[in-house]
Amino acid sequence: MNFDAILEKLINDTVGQSLGHFSSELALCVTIVGLLLVRLVSLDRWLPTYWVALLGAIAAFGLAACQMKQGGATQFLFTGLLVYDQFGIFFRLFLLLFLVLVIALTVISGIPDNEDGPDFYTLLLGATIGMMLMVSANNLLILFLGIEMTSVPSYVMVGFLKGRKLSSEAALKYVIYGAGIAGVMLYGISLMAGMLGTTDMSLIAERMHLLLSPEADGADLSVRSNAMLRTVVLASLLISAGVAFKLSLVPFHFWCPDAFEGAPAEVAGFLSVASKAAAFALLVRFCLALVGKDSGALSEHVYLYLGVGLGVVAAITATFGNLAAYSQTNIKRLLAYSTIAHAGYMLMAVAAMMVLVNSDVADAKLKAAGALEGLIYYLTVYLFMNLGAFAIVAFIRNQILSEEIKDYAGLGWQAPCLGIGMVFCLFSLVGMPPFGGFFAKLMIFKSLVDAGYANPFMWVVLAIGGLNTVFSLIYYLRVLNAMYIVPRPEGSPRVKFDFLPAGAYVVMVTLPVLLTGFFPYFPDRLSDTASRVANMLISNF
Repeated sequence: MNFDAILEKLINDTVGQSLGHFSSELALCVTIVGLLLVRLVSLDRWLPTYWVALLGAIAAFGLAACQMKQGGATQFLFTGLLVYDQFGIFFRLFLLLFLVLVIALTVISGIPDNEDGPDFYTLLLGATIGMMLMVSANNLLILFLGIEMTSVPSYVMVGFLKGRKLSSEAALKYVIYGAGIAGVMLYGISLMAGMLGTTDMSLIAERMHLLLSPEADGADLSVRSNAMLRTVVLASLLISAGVAFKLSLVPFHFWCPDAFEGAPAEVAGFLSVASKAAAFALLVRFCLALVGKDSGALSEHVYLYLGVGLGVVAAITATFGNLAAYSQTNIKRLLAYSTIAHAGYMLMAVAAMMVLVNSDVADAKLKAAGALEGLIYYLTVYLFMNLGAFAIVAFIRNQILSEEIKDYAGLGWQAPCLGIGMVFCLFSLVGMPPFGGFFAKLMIFKSLVDAGYANPFMWVVLAIGGLNTVFSLIYYLRVLNAMYIVPRPEGSPRVKFDFLPAGAYVVMVTLPVLLTGFFPYFPDRLSDTASRVANMLISNF
């Protein structure tokens, strides 16, 4: 094939197929250009930049919603760099809905101000584009690019509060950890690409099978194949370390508490939800790519060992996050460790999926899809309960100029809307009925029960998850104890909280936490959507 033919094929693939399915990302790119132009021509003196960011995010969400409604078969975009399927479209919708809610929160809370608005929203939208690349990645280079496009703007947003030592220190730590893990991940990608001869994730399992099959070599098969297997496994671990960093899994969690404490509550809320959702979508794709389909005995062993390994990390992460949260006095650090713990719970669903999908259990693939359905359901409820908690922290900060738990004394009575909203969010984070968090955890624990029949170790993970749920209640109740039981100190200024617009925002964000648990219609609709998305992905493996 000559150069002209290659160029023509590339243009036809890009213009004829790929750009149309890439419309949401393009809408955000146009919005970023608009934000920069507003700053360049000084229109931000008359036009608040949050309107540009908000309209762009809503337009991108509308385009993604149209794609979700249209459905369609799985397609590969940009010569196979990205994959277009219902799983990716769902997570695009998730990220764009969350982006709209975060922008609305920043408008109400007043961070950033109008002067810094163009810079802040450019970073926010840029990070979201990186996350959207992560959820659709079909190439190891796009995997790396998506994570870095998400991480670099996040470093700046963490230290966005100028002149605040704690923010600058947190951003510096975040950058150092992130740069180190980026090098580790890139080394893993180079090892895997060198051994397998491809960066296409859809070909990884096939190349591994060919490389390690007896027909691939003559003499000294065992020595050579074992050496190759060790190298590929090492590469997989190094790449997984980069994903684990975004998920703040133990032992890659060190950045999370400091970054959350130093960052504005609005940024901490964005990092706690959006980066988790994108990283879990990428982790699911990468894990399934390692084993592929029709890979024989190799597939069986990789599925099992990978699932058990993820189960061990999940149990350790959930336990560490909950235990470390006990001693925290700052509400954002407490929520940071809570985020680590919840990453552990959600990782349990991925572990169960990997154990089940190629097991001898009856209806194994159906149950594996159920585990993925539990993850999707959990992430959706987690969006509202975690964003609600951070939004309430931001509104209280604006009133009392403090984020220490002891300074929350009596606030539940002085600001009933914030207090009740915090009750909903924290009880849902614990997993208490009738809130959405209860059904989300129940779905994940059910998947662990199913996986236990395939590998008994998953029963141990289930027991650890159940115990952690009970333990977590104690430190969440410390916050509610301060808000409702401890009296407001004499001489403290009374909190003046207006229902509009902050109270309305709290109601809007926290109400779904109750609706997804208490009213059957909403959990059923969400569960049906999650089930459809999960089954479409698992059916390909």
